[in-house]
Amino acid sequence: MKYALIHEWLTPKATGGSELVVREILNCLEADLYALIDFESTNPQSYLYGREIGKTFLQHLPRSQNGVQKYLPLLPIAIEQLDLRAYDIILSSSHTVAKGVLTSPAQMHVCYCYTPMRFAWDLTFDYLHSNRMGRGLPGILTRYLLHRLRQWDILTANRVDYFIATSQTTARRIWRCYRRPATVIYPPVNIDRFPLQSAKQDFYVTVSRLVSYKQVALIVQAFNQLKRPLVVIGGGPELSKIQKLAQPNVQILGAQPDAVVEKYMSEAKAFVYAAYEDFGIAVVEAQACGTPVIAYGAGGALETVRDIRQHPSGTGLFFPAQTVEALVAAVETFEELAKNFHPELIRDRASQFAPTIFQKRYLDFVENSWQQFKKQ
Repeated sequence: MKYALIHEWLTPKATGGSELVVREILNCLEADLYALIDFESTNPQSYLYGREIGKTFLQHLPRSQNGVQKYLPLLPIAIEQLDLRAYDIILSSSHTVAKGVLTSPAQMHVCYCYTPMRFAWDLTFDYLHSNRMGRGLPGILTRYLLHRLRQWDILTANRVDYFIATSQTTARRIWRCYRRPATVIYPPVNIDRFPLQSAKQDFYVTVSRLVSYKQVALIVQAFNQLKRPLVVIGGGPELSKIQKLAQPNVQILGAQPDAVVEKYMSEAKAFVYAAYEDFGIAVVEAQACGTPVIAYGAGGALETVRDIRQHPSGTGLFFPAQTVEALVAAVETFEELAKNFHPELIRDRASQFAPTIFQKRYLDFVENSWQQFKKQ
């Protein structure tokens, strides 16, 4: 069997959960790798260094190494230019356009979908209101572009034979957008990177990209009111806004190297997260350290965190609304229940998302799907 694996982009700046999925797929399958752009095969620090990777014409456009989002109208055209006729099984790793590759009826296409493109669906109005291209005459053109992208996105869902979703939340979104069922296989989390730390310090931490939907400003406002120590790690367009909001009890560190992130995550009294996420890898990473999680009770967190008020072996607790008042109440409740948390049990919960578990489930799914595909 010949496998092709298609991912959106491979750059030193893209090192999140989807890139870890690609790495683990390549660890369990011999596959040729393709992407819209590739700057990792020439990066000596990358595990992909020296690997032959198929690319599109976007590779040669100005400043493409900084990301191809600026070329959004060209992404569907680019992904359709990849010639995959030599392969039996097509595996896509998709949160934007990777699932849109062209295949033949004899080829099986399995899509690991992180989410239908959020800027065109769930976050359309956030994107329009926070971006200068969403206002005035450019805003009309942007709305039209997003409309066409939604049409293309639905069309290309029919090019996929089997969908895998990162969580039940993602599976529901896939059904809502595409009317296609999806099997849930949770993404791998590199839990070995995060050491178990039983002795905690007297501070809270949040680690996140500083963009509006992550709700980090809400966390800062809540801790301004609580007067409890909070450490904020991460960079992004909201950094200056959050720095202005923060009172002396809130420390804004900005983007930090892995070693600093691991230190603060493992030593924190609790990890605070207010975003609505499809899965939320940072939430699992915190639990790998034995650190309890205070999270907004929606989305993927409901599948990875156990509220100690419902489970004897709880790993955190939820707050019901993305409001300062709800988070303040949750932190105060956490302070009352803090002694009931056991770092070893929290670590055990995180171990259920280990890369080896992902590899087995993913490989079994592809093999079973191929047997089913051949019978059709």
